[in-house]
Amino acid sequence: MSALALLIGIVPVIGWGFFPTVSSKIGGKPANQILGATIGALIVAFVVFLVTGCGFPTGWNLVFGILSGCGWGFGQIMAFKGYTLIGSSRVMPITTAFQLIVTALWGAFALGSWPGVTNKVIGMIALIVIIIGATLTTWNENKENTNVAALRKAIIYQLVGVIGYWLYSAAPQIENLKWAQGFVPRTTPMSGLQAFLPQAIGMVLVAVIYGITLLKQENVFKQATSYKQIIAGFFFGIAALAYLVAAQPVEKGGLGLSTAFVVSQVSVVIATLTGIYMLGQHKTHKEMVATLIGLALIIVAAAVTAFLN
Repeated sequence: MSALALLIGIVPVIGWGFFPTVSSKIGGKPANQILGATIGALIVAFVVFLVTGCGFPTGWNLVFGILSGCGWGFGQIMAFKGYTLIGSSRVMPITTAFQLIVTALWGAFALGSWPGVTNKVIGMIALIVIIIGATLTTWNENKENTNVAALRKAIIYQLVGVIGYWLYSAAPQIENLKWAQGFVPRTTPMSGLQAFLPQAIGMVLVAVIYGITLLKQENVFKQATSYKQIIAGFFFGIAALAYLVAAQPVEKGGLGLSTAFVVSQVSVVIATLTGIYMLGQHKTHKEMVATLIGLALIIVAAAVTAFLN
């Protein structure tokens, strides 16, 4: 493992860690946030496409790449709605936990990434630990100050949104579904760099459709806040690019998929702490201790699931 590969692997931690905080700091409604963020990601993806010459997918690869991006766009809208209700520092651990659980279960039972009974048992225990960790991050010392209705609504948004995040991860892997060969269109293997631009197109597509559905209430396409959010989109896009590079096999100068995945999960720590200290999402001393323990449990359990392959 080279020092350069490790440095590249840290970029997603910073980019994805600051993304929700920067977006929340810029402000606006979820429609503003998703429109600007996806435009920023599209700009990064288009530059990468021009510079690397990685090629543009066609046929079903293009379709699945766009569907993948649509999934992320939908999931992120739900996350933004959660930020509005209870703050990014509380939502990020929840949505991260849900993503880890759904992605791990999909990998284990659809892609066969947890071979053997022992691995499956360990994996399920790790998922329970992730749930415990996420619960700790939402703990409130003073129950009277807890807006239970807002917390419940935010959690429901994340439960719905995780369907989109699942599609984001699953769609590019469709060719690995050996058991579905009879009814799922077959594709040729597609690299992460090749999928990047179609994904960004899908993200923007969802953002535009979402904005159009709100035109009777407000026109987010004419609001300056929407375009200020492009800055937040740069954080996401650069982080996604760095993750694709870091996930390359060690022999090709990367960290490998499992190591890159585990390192990237540290972003939830930055997202949570920056939300608390930069956005003023206050927590008491006991709540901070519970939050830090919860984050540690999430990261350790994520590492366990990543290395069960």
